[in-house]
Amino acid sequence: MSTGVDAKTCKCIVIDRTINSLSEFKQIIGRGTRIDEEYGKQYFTIIDFRRVTNLFADPNFDGEPVVQLELNEDDELKEDDLTDTDDTEDSIEDEFDSAELDFPEDDEGEKPKRYMIDNVPVWVVNERVQYLGSDGKLITESLTDYTKRQVRKEYRSLDNFLQKWSEAERKKVLIEELRNEGILLDALREEVGEDYDDFDLICHVAFDRKPKTRGERARAVRDSNYFQRFEETARKVIEILLDKYAEEGIENIEDMQVLKIPPFDEIGSYKELVNSFGGREGFNRAIKEMESLLCPAA
Repeated sequence: MSTGVDAKTCKCIVIDRTINSLSEFKQIIGRGTRIDEEYGKQYFTIIDFRRVTNLFADPNFDGEPVVQLELNEDDELKEDDLTDTDDTEDSIEDEFDSAELDFPEDDEGEKPKRYMIDNVPVWVVNERVQYLGSDGKLITESLTDYTKRQVRKEYRSLDNFLQKWSEAERKKVLIEELRNEGILLDALREEVGEDYDDFDLICHVAFDRKPKTRGERARAVRDSNYFQRFEETARKVIEILLDKYAEEGIENIEDMQVLKIPPFDEIGSYKELVNSFGGREGFNRAIKEMESLLCPAA
């Protein structure tokens, strides 16, 4: 089995003669290194009666075996000794965790991310994120410059955009249209600020308008007299909607079905909550007024 033999399914190599040639040893061991996933061959075992595996000590070879058993003449070799790979994985994990590689820390003092892929340690030393436009071509300019150019194709001025925004029955539809035009709002939010709503992202990046966070806009509505004309149950609903807006954005407060999920169901039934606004039309009017206060056109 030393030369001229290709036995991919060979899982066990038994050495019972003295071998002094490193090249011959490599050839013999090479019979077991073939991987054949079709037959479940992903590792192999060496049974060495002559201590030939000491040749692994050669610095130019592949290093020490990850599992090595020392057996006496009277010891019984069990199947588990050959097939149990837990120790192998643990030793690799230990080696991985204790490895000290001279990678520079990032701006926050963190070392590169580490992963295990097929029991091989991998470090992410550097990464680069690129985006494709609506035409499928790579965006070569900055994300903010690209967004500004794309938005201004559709809206020539801030006033034009604000008018379209205020006229939109559902802001979610207008936002979806922007996404279809190739505006990468989620990626833009990561770059500009996670606390900004889509409205502020567009106004700030495309038209240089100073942005406000969702929390700031929600507090402005609470400080207004908007709540005064609603009864207690409706006020509680609006409070939760404002919290939801501050946390998630304007898209998630427009759908009346939101009243069916926690924590709204703790206040009352879906029907009771809708009726607290005077019915469906009253609820829709309240939401539209809330949106105009959250994202005013002026």
